[in-house]
Amino acid sequence: MPISLQSSYNSENSLWLKGNLHTHTTESDGRRAPQDVVDDYAARGYDFLMISDHDKLTQPSTVLSRGMTLIPGNEISAKGPHLLHVNAKTHIPPLEDRQKVLDLIAEEKSFSVINHPNWQDHYDHCPQEKLANWKGYSGIEIFNGVIRRLTGSEFATDRWDQLLGSGRRVWGFANDDSHDEQDVELGWNVVRAKDRSVESIVAALASGSFYASTGITLNRIEAYGRTVHVSAENAERMVVVTDFGKRLFHSDSNEVTFNVPPDCGYSYVRVEAYGGAEKNAWTQPFFIKR
Repeated sequence: MPISLQSSYNSENSLWLKGNLHTHTTESDGRRAPQDVVDDYAARGYDFLMISDHDKLTQPSTVLSRGMTLIPGNEISAKGPHLLHVNAKTHIPPLEDRQKVLDLIAEEKSFSVINHPNWQDHYDHCPQEKLANWKGYSGIEIFNGVIRRLTGSEFATDRWDQLLGSGRRVWGFANDDSHDEQDVELGWNVVRAKDRSVESIVAALASGSFYASTGITLNRIEAYGRTVHVSAENAERMVVVTDFGKRLFHSDSNEVTFNVPPDCGYSYVRVEAYGGAEKNAWTQPFFIKR
């Protein structure tokens, strides 16, 4: 049966915008005031930012945006695994039943991201069973910057590939989880949005029209027929990954072209980019349509 790749990347009349969705201030356990945090990200050239203090909704109107698009949200933390409530309309309490939390977020047309699943010394802040059973969340953090200085792993592509290989369609996010200046610009998301409005950026994030990065800039992301092509201006190796983390191909250059075999049993392919000084980037999965 013929197959083709399904891509979520919008290609026409769109902007590439860089932003972070996981940021803390003195309104919870961060060390800097909200305006100081906004000023820092703006000075670094960010296009959008969400302040995500623990169990406290921050409205953009409470700070000066400094030219960035500010997204309302918070991190739901108490009584269970942490998750982001992105583009929050109301404050949703941290119910122990996280599925109820996810349902409430979905009801208000917002979306949720499960945070740092490999945090803590047991590498299991959020058990895989919960990730597999919960419904209605948009993605997980496949990179969380602050975990670099804590226990566990800042990476969670292993969790992501388990979900994707089991048939789930979830996106991979990279966020700072910044609590102090040292945590800023460690990981970010680059969306392909129609414009700089909250609505366009949130729609791009929710639909997977973005890539995640810790320092690699992707120049081109294409999927057509059975072929995927990705290039990056500062990568040294490009790797094609499929179900449950299986590596299919790599190119020791800053671009890769991969043709999906017509008789393969894969459900998706995605591309990882590697560069110097621990720099990475991850495309979202290209789902295989039969």
